[in-house]
Amino acid sequence: MDSALCCQTLALSASLLSPHHRHQPYPHHHSPLLNNRQHTAWLFRCSQLSRAVVNLRLAHSSHFLGMHSFPGILTPHGPHRRSQSTISMMVLPTANPERITEKPQPKWSARAIKAFSMAELEARKMKYPTTGTEALLMGILTEGTSQAARFLRSNGITLFKVRDETIKVLGKADMYFFSPEHPPLTEPAQKALDWAVTEKQRLGDTGEISATLLLLGIWAQKGFAGQQVLASLGFDEMKAKEVAELVKGNTSILRT
Repeated sequence: MDSALCCQTLALSASLLSPHHRHQPYPHHHSPLLNNRQHTAWLFRCSQLSRAVVNLRLAHSSHFLGMHSFPGILTPHGPHRRSQSTISMMVLPTANPERITEKPQPKWSARAIKAFSMAELEARKMKYPTTGTEALLMGILTEGTSQAARFLRSNGITLFKVRDETIKVLGKADMYFFSPEHPPLTEPAQKALDWAVTEKQRLGDTGEISATLLLLGIWAQKGFAGQQVLASLGFDEMKAKEVAELVKGNTSILRT
């Protein structure tokens, strides 16, 4: 946490509560009416304190999230200063951490990252304790703008249908159960993510890992909830090959 902001907030709080200011009239029902100069001074000091508190909270949030900087933090005086932009690593969890140190890894696309975030949210909505392959599938459809999501919708596979089929496969969760904020990945879901990374490396292009590869990774986990839901909704090996052709088409475009 930024120590300067802590000291600034404490100093402003102490100055507002100092004996010198304690004898000045404050705007409560026992005080006489303030003149314009006193009222303006009081509002200015309050705005200083509130701005310092906002800065302190933003600094605490950036420290909690592991950020090296927080763009656009408010300053007590003068124009707003912009710190260096935060660098976010476009990576998702992996069961093979040693892979990261071997050679440069392909990054996940923004749509795939959002689909993963939506998967965690869908798992919480369903009140499941973990994020499984079925939740990853729902995340792709909830994100909705990727090539994989458009392909699924064009083949009649919608979010509502996937939710209904998921309940048929896994059953309803206890209504009084509260999922964790970030439900941990199941082993098949983790394998689906790693499958997408491995397949991207096998293809040999330098582009990002898309939600389309994530969809194929879900399908590759045979016998688990995500693959069962897809199969029950008409997704088969022929459609998987169509999706694979889309991936290869994107790869050839990137190479030209």
